[in-house]
Amino acid sequence: MKVDYIALSVPVFFILIGIELTYTFYKKLNYYRLNDSIANLSQGIGQQLTGIFMKTALFFGYKFIFEHWRIFDMPKGIWVWVLLFIGVDFFYYWFHRMSHQVNALWAAHIVHHQSEEYNLTVALRQSWFQGWFSWVFYLPLAFVGFDPIMFLTLSSFNTLYQFWIHTRAIKSMGVLEYVFNTPSHHRVHHGSNPKYIDKNHAGTLIIWDRLFNTFQKEEEEVFYGITKPLASFNPVWANLHYWGDLIATARRSPKLSDKVKVFIKPPGWFPAHLGGFQPAAEVDISTYHKYNPYYDAKLSGYVLLQFTIALALGAALLFSYQKMQIEPVISATIFTIATLVSCGALLEQKKWQLIFEYIRLLISVIALTLLKVPVGLLVVLAAIQVISLIWFYNLQKGKLK
Repeated sequence: MKVDYIALSVPVFFILIGIELTYTFYKKLNYYRLNDSIANLSQGIGQQLTGIFMKTALFFGYKFIFEHWRIFDMPKGIWVWVLLFIGVDFFYYWFHRMSHQVNALWAAHIVHHQSEEYNLTVALRQSWFQGWFSWVFYLPLAFVGFDPIMFLTLSSFNTLYQFWIHTRAIKSMGVLEYVFNTPSHHRVHHGSNPKYIDKNHAGTLIIWDRLFNTFQKEEEEVFYGITKPLASFNPVWANLHYWGDLIATARRSPKLSDKVKVFIKPPGWFPAHLGGFQPAAEVDISTYHKYNPYYDAKLSGYVLLQFTIALALGAALLFSYQKMQIEPVISATIFTIATLVSCGALLEQKKWQLIFEYIRLLISVIALTLLKVPVGLLVVLAAIQVISLIWFYNLQKGKLK
């Protein structure tokens, strides 16, 4: 039986985020910003929803190889679980490392690195498209004969392990730093400082980085994010912007070989006629600033309500989509993502957000009348959207900046 351990862990994630948020507030550490945190969580919601449409297909690929082309029949026993744990972690290292060294793979993985903060919400900031290729790196385990359910279980726990290391609240883990991936090691991985770039690719065990010469100890202050800041809270744009950069570079390259190299070379590579490789610049502390556009504080409550609606709907979909028809699943997914896009646009005060939000709210009210849901639930949902519409209108009437 397939168990989605990631989805089941979502409540625990939010409890731990709440604990860290409370701790940082008490210590006045300023590790959280509303706009950045909502952007991070929006990526996580979107990743889980888009994953609904490809999880079965990707699992089928591993399962097909195991059932038809496996070389060995692995016996049952604890040592097989241990071997598979090591194997999953080993191939995760290489998948992760290649995601930083091949532009086409980095175009997906870059999403996880875009936040200029570092807290537990960053752990949930995941690419919507990375799952389309990451599974390929693990196929040797299927050929060897490791059971698909065992693989799915251990790969899920490899991912779950990495949640807690996205924190600044834990400084050092002592002797554990030599064996395991820790918050200190992973802070380095998220740094945009040139000495920290492409270091510490580990999942659970840091031994791979030490073995393959990609280890870097945390030393000077880490500046988080990517070398060319995203400067946006739009979850859709976050997943597409680097692809746009690569395509634009390829179009400016007359040679076919250069067009291909744009996608297979490391980030920072450009054809000779465009200046060649451009290494990351040192962070200038005197001019460094985080993307933090102004928005009226009155917006916070409204945005939080809309985000909560998207979160609740997304969670409901994750636990019930297998019992639903495909049409309502697609419709609910589109509405949820549109809501997340609207939250980002409101926090950026984009010019188009007024029209977009009115259209989104009006369509949602109309669509609710077409759904086959209990009358009581329909009334509650419609009331929430009508209240949202009135609230948003009053915010605009107050000439919100």
